[in-house]
Amino acid sequence: GLFGHGEERAKIDPAIATLKGEGIQVAGPLPADTAFFLASRGDYDLIVAMYHDQGHAPVKVLGIEAGTNITVGLPVIRTSVDHGTAFDIAGRGMAAVGSMV
Repeated sequence: GLFGHGEERAKIDPAIATLKGEGIQVAGPLPADTAFFLASRGDYDLIVAMYHDQGHAPVKVLGIEAGTNITVGLPVIRTSVDHGTAFDIAGRGMAAVGSMV
C-alpha cells in the first residue's frame, strides 16, 4: 500500500475501478518487481509507478534508451527522457530522440 494504513483501498482501488468502468484494461496494484517482469514479456503496455524508485530503476535496466518519465501533481507538465538530458552533446546533432517521439 501507499503507507500501510488503507490508502491502497481508499485511493488506488477506486481509480482502478474508474478506469475499468471506462473500458480500459487495467491490473493491479502489483509489486514493482512483478509488474516490470510481466511488462518485459509483453503482458503490459504501460506501468504507473507510485514512487520514483519503484519505476525509474527497472525502466533503466530494461531499456534506458527508450524510457520516458512524467511527473504529475505539479502546476506544469514535466517530462524527461530516462537516459538524461545530455547537455554535453546539445547542438551537435547527436542526441537520440526516440524516447520522446
